[in-house]
Amino acid sequence: MATGTEEPTLTVDELAARAGVTVRTVRFYSTRGLLPPPVIGPRRVGHYGHDHLSRLALIEELQHQGMTLAAIERYLEQLPPDLSAHDLAIHRALVATWAPDSAEDATRAELERRAGRALTEQDIDRLAAMGVLERADPGDGCYRVDTGLLRLGVELLDVPIAHETILAARTVLLEHTRSAAHELSRLFRDEVWHPYRERESDPEHIKAMKSLSAHMQPLAVQALVTAFQRSLKEELRAAFTAE
Repeated sequence: MATGTEEPTLTVDELAARAGVTVRTVRFYSTRGLLPPPVIGPRRVGHYGHDHLSRLALIEELQHQGMTLAAIERYLEQLPPDLSAHDLAIHRALVATWAPDSAEDATRAELERRAGRALTEQDIDRLAAMGVLERADPGDGCYRVDTGLLRLGVELLDVPIAHETILAARTVLLEHTRSAAHELSRLFRDEVWHPYRERESDPEHIKAMKSLSAHMQPLAVQALVTAFQRSLKEELRAAFTAE
């Protein structure tokens, strides 16, 4: 599987097909500075890589959030310039966590086109274990695919982790994130929402509440991810130091 460290090899037509956009859209984004320039190869042909593909996916997710191109430009300008394709995929996954459901029905051929590679039955099982897709109807070969997670899931296919381990890890994550979501919701309800109801005649308070409601979910997700990353790093360091 290609990674963000490999040489760019995609032509503009191949990049557009893999990303599900038109060549005109790729060139438009390039002129707006949303995409880095291609690597110019022999015969002055531009080549693109997985960094471009991941950035296109992130732009698509931000547009689904209702952001204008100007707002997307400002958002991308704030990202570190040396982000890898994997880092951009994580950014997109974070955005998708508070986006509306992005599940779509896809045939096997469409799924493989979006994935950018042929998929074995074992690959399908692993993607299903990660929650990336569901078999909509085993008889007609259709799948219900979470497009927001597909690219990141495909990148994880070649990581040497047993299928059973993925299932166990997903169970652990679901259990603990559901508990965290429950406690955060309770805290918001008791400490923020109920006091708001008591002061709903105050225009300034209403304005502040609307702003808080709009930002609470993405802020909570970012906080949870940051806390989890730090905790995981500490736990892994302690485990391997002990050994």
